[in-house]
Amino acid sequence: MTQDVEMKDHPTPSHSVSSAVPSTLQHLKEIASLIETGSYSKEVRRIARAVRLTIALRRKLTALVLSSFLDFVLTPASEAHARLSAFLPKEDVHEMEVDTATSSVQTPAKHLLPELEIYCYLLVLLFLIDQKRYNEAKACSSASIVRLKNLNRRTLDVIASRLYFYYSYSYELTGDLAEIRGNLLSLHRTATLRHDELGQETLLNLLLRNYLHYNLYDQAEKLRSKAPRFEAHSNQQFCRYLFYLGKIRTIQLEYTDAKESLLQAARKAPVAAQGFRIQCNKWAVIVRLLLGEIPERTIFMQKGMEKALRPYFELTNAVRIGDLELFRNVAEKFATTFNTDRTHNLIVRLRHNVIRTGLRNISISYSRISLADVAQKLRLNSANPTADAESIVAKAIRDGAIDATLDHANGWMVSKETGDIYSTNEPQLAFNSRIAFCLNMHNEAVRALRFPPNTHKEKEGAEKRRERQQQEQELAKHIAEEDDDDF
Repeated sequence: MTQDVEMKDHPTPSHSVSSAVPSTLQHLKEIASLIETGSYSKEVRRIARAVRLTIALRRKLTALVLSSFLDFVLTPASEAHARLSAFLPKEDVHEMEVDTATSSVQTPAKHLLPELEIYCYLLVLLFLIDQKRYNEAKACSSASIVRLKNLNRRTLDVIASRLYFYYSYSYELTGDLAEIRGNLLSLHRTATLRHDELGQETLLNLLLRNYLHYNLYDQAEKLRSKAPRFEAHSNQQFCRYLFYLGKIRTIQLEYTDAKESLLQAARKAPVAAQGFRIQCNKWAVIVRLLLGEIPERTIFMQKGMEKALRPYFELTNAVRIGDLELFRNVAEKFATTFNTDRTHNLIVRLRHNVIRTGLRNISISYSRISLADVAQKLRLNSANPTADAESIVAKAIRDGAIDATLDHANGWMVSKETGDIYSTNEPQLAFNSRIAFCLNMHNEAVRALRFPPNTHKEKEGAEKRRERQQQEQELAKHIAEEDDDDF
C-alpha cells in the first residue's frame, strides 16, 4: 500500500514525454519485487501472482518499458542483458535515456536471481509475439529453454510452464511445430525426474497438441496412456487435457467417453475463454449426434457463440429431421468451416445416422411401406436404390434401431406396434445416468475444496477467524483472476 501512495504523491509532471511508461515500468518493478520475495521465502504462490499481474500488463508492454526494466533488473554488461536487448528495436532513444536515468537514481542495486532472469525472457517473448515478430520470438524462446535446462528450482516452475507454452506457440505460428517435438519430449522427461508437476501438465498438453496438429492420434494416445498420472494443479491445463482427450476418444470411436470429456472441459473452462468453449461445443455437438442424441437448442444460442455454432445448428437440424438431401446441402455449404475445424471426417460418419433417423421416422409413421417408397423418402441417389434401402432396413432391424420386419418377397417393411416405453428399462437407465452425472459433479466439487492446515488441531479465535476469511476471499479472487487471464 505504501508503494501505491508514493506513486500517487509523486506524479512528476515535468517528464510529460510519455506518461504511460513510468506507470507500467513501476508496475513491473513491483512485480520484480514480488518475485524476489517469493524466491527468497520459497513461496510459489507469490510468483504465480506475479505472472497473473504480468498478463494484465501485457498490452502495455513497449520497447522503451522493456529496455528500462532490463536495465533495472539485469547487469548491463551481463550476457543475458545483451542477448535480450538485441531482440528489442532501437527506437525512442531520448525517452529511454530519460527513463533509465530516473530508474538508476531510484534503485541503483541489481538483482541476479534466476527467477528474475527467466521472467525477463518471458516479458521479451510476450512482446515479440504481440508485435508479430515470430522468427525473433522463436529465437528468444529457444534461448530461454536452453537457459532453463541448466536451472532446477521449484520457484521457477510457474514461470517455466508459461515459457514452455509460448515456446511451442511461437513455433506453431511459423508452421514449424514438428521441429520441437523431440525437445518437448526431453523437457517432459526432465520435468518428470525433477517432480515438476506443473511443467509435466503443460508439456503433456503441448505434446498432445503437437501430435494432434499433424493428425497423429495413435501416437498421442500412446503418450497419454503412458504418461505419469497425478492430481491436476492448473484448471486451465486440466481443461486443455480434457479437450485433447475428447478429440482422441472421438477419432477412436469411443463416443461416450469423448462426450463426457468434452462436456466437462466446456463446463470447467472460464467464461472469458470463449474461443476454447466454442471449440469444445463444436466437438461435443458432433459426438452427441454420432451417439444418436439431439443437442438442446440452448447450446447454439449461448451468448457470443451463435455465429460460430450456426453451421453445426443447421447440421443438427438436418440430422434431427433425417433428411439426407438437406444434410448433403449443409455439408457442402459449410465445407470450408468444417475443414478448418477438422470435423469434416466426423461429419461424413453422420450420414449413416441421418439415414437411421429418417428410417425411424418412417417406421413410426407407416405400419407397412414398400422398399421403393422408403428409398424415395430417404432420397437415396444410388444405382439401385431399392436394394440399398433393403440392406439399410435389414441392418437397422438387426441393430435394434427400429422394431419392424422385412418382407423380402413382397418388398415391404412391416412395422410393429409401438409398445409402452415405461414397461422397459429405458427410463431407469436414463435416470441412472442423470444421477451418476450429479454425483460425479458433487464429488469433483468436494475434491476441489481447499482447507487451511491444522484446522483440526487448534481452535481459532474471532480475530484469527476474520483473518482466515479475508485470506480465503483473496485466494478466491486470485483464482478467479487466473481463470480469466490464462486463456
